[in-house]
Amino acid sequence: MNGDILVLNSGSSSIKFALYTAAREPARVLAGMISGIGATPGFIAEDAEGRPVPAGLPAADGALTHETALARLFDWLASRGRSRNLLGAGHRVVHGGARHVEPLRLDAAVLAALEQLVPMAPLHQPHNLAAVRVLMKLQPDLPQVACFDTAFHRTQPATAQNFALPRDITAAGVRRYGFHGLSYEYIAGVLPQHLGGRADGRVIVAHLGAGASLCAMRGRRSVATTMGFTALEGLMMGTRSGSIDPGVLFYLMREQSMSPAAVEDLLYRRSGLLGVSGTSSDMRELLASRDPRAQEAVELYCYRAAREIGSLAAALGGLDALVFTAGIGERAAPVRAAICEQSGWLGVELNETANREHRALVSAPGSKVTVCVIPTDEEIVIARHTRKLLVTGDR
Repeated sequence: MNGDILVLNSGSSSIKFALYTAAREPARVLAGMISGIGATPGFIAEDAEGRPVPAGLPAADGALTHETALARLFDWLASRGRSRNLLGAGHRVVHGGARHVEPLRLDAAVLAALEQLVPMAPLHQPHNLAAVRVLMKLQPDLPQVACFDTAFHRTQPATAQNFALPRDITAAGVRRYGFHGLSYEYIAGVLPQHLGGRADGRVIVAHLGAGASLCAMRGRRSVATTMGFTALEGLMMGTRSGSIDPGVLFYLMREQSMSPAAVEDLLYRRSGLLGVSGTSSDMRELLASRDPRAQEAVELYCYRAAREIGSLAAALGGLDALVFTAGIGERAAPVRAAICEQSGWLGVELNETANREHRALVSAPGSKVTVCVIPTDEEIVIARHTRKLLVTGDR
C-alpha cells in the first residue's frame, strides 16, 4: 500500500510526531517534536537512521498554539513532499474509558464521548484531543484513528479492576483502568525475542519515565497494573505523588482550606520527585546532585517501585522476568540497581557490569529472575493499528 501514516502524541506544551510508510509492516520515515506551545517554539526532526533533518518550520505570528503548530508541521511536510500521500493520522489518546477497548476511527460523536473522560486524565486527555480537533479543521478529509493507553488492560480480571466501593458507583465507571498500555503492548510483542519461552510466563514490566507504572503480565496479557482510575495512582513519578492515603486529601481540604483544584494541582504537578527533592523532576539531575533531598527523592522513588513489584509478584504467584523500559527505566542504571537490590528476595540478581553498560540482558547468569532493558516504541504500535483500521478495516 502506497502512502504514509502520521502518528501524533500531543501534550500541553509539545507535539511529538512520526511518519511511517503504510506497508504491511510500517517503517519509520521521519520523527520529531514541536516544543514551546504557548511559549518560544522549538523544532527537531530526524530521519529513519536517526540523522538530524533540517528543521526550519514556516514562520507564524504570535505564540505557538496546537493549531499553528500542526499547520506549520503540515507545511513542513509539504515542503519535503510528504503531505500529499497521507492515508491518515493515528493519535495516542490516554483514556478510552470502559467502552473503547480497541482503536477506532474518530468523528465528532466519538470526540465528544472522549471529552467526557477529561476529568480522569487532566494532564493528557485535553491535549490529546486538541490535536484531533485541529486536524478535523485543517485536514477535514484526513481519516483519524484513536489508540488508547487504557485498552491493553481490559484483559484483567474484574477483581483487579474494581475498587471496594458500592456497586452503583462501580457501574457508573469508577474502576481501575490502567495506563501506558501502548508501551506495554509493544513490550509484550517483543518479549519472545528477549525471553524465549519465559515470555509467556510471569512478567512484570516497569515503565519508568516522567509518568511511571508497572504491569504484571501472564501470557503477555495484562493481569494487574499500578495505575487505576486516573494516571495518578501507583508509583511515585516526576511531579505526581502516586498512591496516597485518601485521608490526606480530606485533611488538606479541611485543615489547610485547599480547594479541590488546589489539591489536584498539588498531586499532579507539585509532588513526586519535584516535591520531595524541592529542586527537580528530572531523574538525571537528581542522580547527579549531592543535595540530601535529591538523594531522598531517588531513594523513595526506588522504594515505592520495589514495593509495588512485590505486590504484582503476589498477583502473578511468582516472578519469571522483570523488564525495564521508558526514559528512566532504559537509561538510569542506578535506579535499576536499587530496585533490583530491593527485589532480591524474589530471586532477582543483577549483573552490575551489564547494568552499567545498559545491555539488553542485565541479570546475573544465576539469577532466578531474568532482568531485561527493552526500549519501548509506542509510535510503531499506533502506526500499525492505524494502518490496519484504515487499510483493511480490521481492528
